[in-house]
Amino acid sequence: MTEPATKLRLDKWLWFARFVKTRGLAQDLCESGHVRLNGQPVSKASTSVKPGDELVLVLGPYRRALRVLALGVRRGPAPEAQTLYEETAEPERLGGFLSEFRPSGEGRPTKKDRRALDRLKAMD
Repeated sequence: MTEPATKLRLDKWLWFARFVKTRGLAQDLCESGHVRLNGQPVSKASTSVKPGDELVLVLGPYRRALRVLALGVRRGPAPEAQTLYEETAEPERLGGFLSEFRPSGEGRPTKKDRRALDRLKAMD
């Protein structure tokens, strides 16, 4: 018989835990610098995770802090995926300069507003 794994690739774990829809997106997330493992930035999707590791993910406008509880063996349903981790803090909403530039609820932007937003986005 085979022994249960003690380590798993980070991209595979993110996919098993349903933080991303595909392994390719998990690899992109790892390589973009939006993942920290035990306080260190991750640049490779092949980085190994094990139970007890601390992860910080930036997904969309939120920063999530997690603790890995289990590795998993498949991408199962959401209730099964939620047993692989625990949230160590409430998801933190990140504010960006674009959200400060144009508050939500002000209706559709004018042509002048849109051009100004395009200039700001081009500076990234």
